[in-house]
Amino acid sequence: MALQNIGAGNSDDAFYRYKMPRMITKIEGRGNGIKTNVVNMVDIAKALARPAAYTTKYFGCELGAQSKFDEKTGTSHVNGAHETAKLAGLLENFIKKYVQCYGCGNPETEILITKTQMLQLKCAACGFVSDVDMRDKLTTFIIKNPPEVKKGSKDKKAMRRAEKERLKEGEAADEELKKVKKEAKKKVPSSKTGTIKSTSSKKKGSGSDEERTSPPHSQIEEKEVSNDDDDDEDDDVQWLTDTSLDAARQRIQEQLSAVTADMVMLSTEEPEKKKKPASKASDGSENGDAKDKLAREVKASLKKGVSAKELQSHLAALPGSAQEKMSVLFESLFEGVEKGFAKEAIKKKSYLAVAVSGEEGLQLLLLHAIEEFSSKSTSNALKEVALLLKTLYDADVLEEEPIVHWYSKGLKGDEKGSQLWKNVKPFIDWLQSAESESEEE
Repeated sequence: MALQNIGAGNSDDAFYRYKMPRMITKIEGRGNGIKTNVVNMVDIAKALARPAAYTTKYFGCELGAQSKFDEKTGTSHVNGAHETAKLAGLLENFIKKYVQCYGCGNPETEILITKTQMLQLKCAACGFVSDVDMRDKLTTFIIKNPPEVKKGSKDKKAMRRAEKERLKEGEAADEELKKVKKEAKKKVPSSKTGTIKSTSSKKKGSGSDEERTSPPHSQIEEKEVSNDDDDDEDDDVQWLTDTSLDAARQRIQEQLSAVTADMVMLSTEEPEKKKKPASKASDGSENGDAKDKLAREVKASLKKGVSAKELQSHLAALPGSAQEKMSVLFESLFEGVEKGFAKEAIKKKSYLAVAVSGEEGLQLLLLHAIEEFSSKSTSNALKEVALLLKTLYDADVLEEEPIVHWYSKGLKGDEKGSQLWKNVKPFIDWLQSAESESEEE
């Protein structure tokens, strides 16, 4: 069977992967009963993912002739004698109107019927929703004969949410198991006398050791079997940890490298801790210098090509608030981008996904960072903010509840009517309508 590319604009592309059979027609009958039979209409319709009755009805509407598709036999007839080239041209018009995405031209779309009895094409490749011209006669036929819903189809978003919940529960169980193992290691009994090795600190006003507790007898017997050979040299030994400030500093210097040791600051003078932020707050230049330093660190890490997890762990060690770190990360990732923020977001998706993983409030921090970047940016970020949010939503970086909460809160506090919220509103409307339709299904 000869195949051709779907869509006249892709006819010269040798590597185009969407194919359909070439149309084969046959003239049947004589006189007033002459008809044109599209022999392979079922195969063509299957390649286009549309019912064969739609294409047959479209031929009849455009030619002003009666047309009929028999579901039992799979035959498609149009009254009159029509050339194959003419019907093939009409099929190309059908593909442009009811198959190809109006945004990217991809034929991998599905027909949606809205509550207001309007037709839309939803693209599985780019997510664009195209509005079909309702003045066409075929639209009435499609509304009366809607496409069949695929059996077993579920809400993909709900499946992804359930998968995330399962992963969180598994991580929580792993953390509990680690805690139990750590507690068991702290209470390792001696093989002969049954004494316990534990770290104890001296309490002010009491130096007695009577408050030490021993594990149950059954636990001691189990530990003795596994640790009999290891504990022969440690009989009657009590391990103590020096918790003084000098000892803590010495341990930090021994365990950390010269670079990371400077990041750890031990101080017991609480009044000095309170005075330092106050002095920085009074002088805005110091806060600006700290943020610039943070931005330089992030940009240097991105130039080195570090992974998303490495960059996040490095950010956690740097000073600064969580919102400052998120804003600096977003600005560094999109610095120099003039157009195509959605495409750039797909490339940098791994960094943003790691940045918002863990706590629920991190998604709000990312949304505030997008708001700050779009408001002060001189590029087209403000125009493309809705497309950027939809890209992050489809990539599961952002979820519905934080987006709606951020939008409603920002809209209430915006007295001047910022252009940002006007640009975001179409995406919020689409998000809420999609949620309502999924609930109805």
